[in-house]
Amino acid sequence: MTIYDELKARGLLAQLTDEEEIKELINNGKATFYIGFDPTADSLHVGHFMALCLMKRLQMVGNKPIALIGGGTAMIGDPSGRTDMRSMMTKETIQHNCDCFKEQMSKFIDFSEGKAMMVNNADWLLDLNYVEFLREIGPHFSVNNMLRAECYKQRMEKGLSFLEFNYMLMQSYDFYELFQRYGCNMQFGGDDQWSNMLGGTELIRRKLGKDAYAMTITLLLNSEGKKMGKTQKGAVWLDPNKTTPFEFYQYWRNVADADVLKCLRMLTFLPLEQIDEMDKWEGSQLNQAKEILAYELTKLVHGEEEAAKSQESARALFSSGVAADMPTSELSEDDFADGSIDLISVLCKAGLVQSRSEGRRAIEQGGVTFGNDKITDVKAAFGKDAFIGDGVVVKRGKKNFRKVVLK
Repeated sequence: MTIYDELKARGLLAQLTDEEEIKELINNGKATFYIGFDPTADSLHVGHFMALCLMKRLQMVGNKPIALIGGGTAMIGDPSGRTDMRSMMTKETIQHNCDCFKEQMSKFIDFSEGKAMMVNNADWLLDLNYVEFLREIGPHFSVNNMLRAECYKQRMEKGLSFLEFNYMLMQSYDFYELFQRYGCNMQFGGDDQWSNMLGGTELIRRKLGKDAYAMTITLLLNSEGKKMGKTQKGAVWLDPNKTTPFEFYQYWRNVADADVLKCLRMLTFLPLEQIDEMDKWEGSQLNQAKEILAYELTKLVHGEEEAAKSQESARALFSSGVAADMPTSELSEDDFADGSIDLISVLCKAGLVQSRSEGRRAIEQGGVTFGNDKITDVKAAFGKDAFIGDGVVVKRGKKNFRKVVLK
């Protein structure tokens, strides 16, 4: 099976501009391709995870990845998939976030000996002369066509700033620069980036002629990745200081039954034949598939030792209700009034609810367990003894839990 066939079989490819040329490039290791990463936080999350896995797959067969950090475009913000304008970041914040990315990316991508590159579009965007940019790039874009793009249409009612309107031109210019500087002949992105990516391909062809070797592939990644990258409490980060390996493992262990095989195909490096065999699995066997998924992805991000520890802890949690390295929240003496603390406060302190009213509803609906006991009394309170030593496991629903201890 060629790498192109594998990408299709794993459900990654959505649209592309020239299938035969793309097959020729990636199957023969001739692609120098880029994927962009927007440095809006100081850690990557699982929404980026699929793009990183794709870069790893293509590099393994000889293609050269370019990880493009959007230090320049982040000064504006991408309107794609957004209903409001992104808050502005300082140059210092953007640079800090860029610096945090490389260590995480290096777990997926081999940057040694010119096998891959990491570049920052601030290197060319921040020094652009505005009038020269308009004269050079502006004539190649139709405002009417831009307004028909989905990323702009969905923002028109609430308001689209001229600042954000420039984003398509800047992303297109990125491909043009990467093509000229590094011979980048292919770009990948999520389905919500299609219009911006086509703009880059068209710009190269108009500026450099039809023979310019610029290919576009858009992957059905972002729409799926953004869903996978968000939980009720926010993003699932690749940084172990933000999302512990155990929490990361548990996130994948708890994916929906309908998603587990899709995740195995898109995200792991297990042979497709092995995953296809799992198509026949039902009932409790799906839990085994989820364990395999969680272990493989935790190993990829955090290493085999952490994956094994997380799996052992997850199994211990299932069998006895307690795991050695489960997420822990600490209470202090000041949290106890007259020697006790009410359950709603415990839920808030543990981050299992965002407000007291949310905590009250969770208890009334029978969704809260304290130790081995389901609690339905919103006035329930507990003394310090309940939290001393190993503490107590507090659960909200089946998937959200914390060990709470008195420090």
